[in-house]
Amino acid sequence: MNRDNLIIMAAGASSRMKKSLKKEMVNSNVYEIANNSHKSLIPLGKEGRPLIYYLIKNAIKANYNNIYIITGEDNDDFKEFIMSQSFRNTNIQFVKQYIPKEREKPLGTSDAVVQALDQFPDLKKNIFTVCNGDNLYSVNTLNLLKEKRNHPHALISYSWSAFNYEKERISKFAVISMDSKNNLKDIVEKPDLNIVDSYKDKSGEIGLSMNIFSFTGSKIYSYVKNCPLNKIRNEKELPEAVRILIRENPNSTICYKVFEHLLDLTSSSDIDNFKDME
Repeated sequence: MNRDNLIIMAAGASSRMKKSLKKEMVNSNVYEIANNSHKSLIPLGKEGRPLIYYLIKNAIKANYNNIYIITGEDNDDFKEFIMSQSFRNTNIQFVKQYIPKEREKPLGTSDAVVQALDQFPDLKKNIFTVCNGDNLYSVNTLNLLKEKRNHPHALISYSWSAFNYEKERISKFAVISMDSKNNLKDIVEKPDLNIVDSYKDKSGEIGLSMNIFSFTGSKIYSYVKNCPLNKIRNEKELPEAVRILIRENPNSTICYKVFEHLLDLTSSSDIDNFKDME
């Protein structure tokens, strides 16, 4: 099976970014893009390049030859940027996440993966990595998910103690638990802070999922397709599809532990964290 596929979920409303951003915080170009385009395209770092650029560059270094970028129905900004760059030896294609007629916003991350697999059916026959478009995953992390393994699926478990964030921010991520062999046992998206400590392992560490997985297409499709709607957020969330998967298929998902900080672009205050990027 081909393991050289990367799906980047770049779509999203960016509502937290827009709500927290004020004109006096950034230059006019950043403000305009953040409010009218997508945060993955906001100029960052010393060279003013967007996060999607750095993420694709890391993917190329990790030898991902086929990259699929999931966007909203209007993806002209993304296409224009990609066409302006020189990403050698890499096939970059776009997936449009269409919004159902009865809805005003996309159906969620699980639905995004479904639409990617439906629009590019060969993915169903292969192993692929899927990740968010607003996190800068390292080359090391991307490489880990390409390693040969006995499990059909895998995810990265980030150690909370390596993150340079306040503990309250855990409620915006997903906590996980695993057994002694690093098989995934549970995953909870956006947990209540009152339950977070119950997910500490024997060493006192909290494992976090930052929405970067490796899936075997033929074995994940039905789970992302049939993922139920979250009653509060009214979306089909990828972690919930994975939670159902491991409930019905114990020991099917291995966790790779990573002890490193992850740059996350959720709100306007995160922009400054990318200032040293080159």
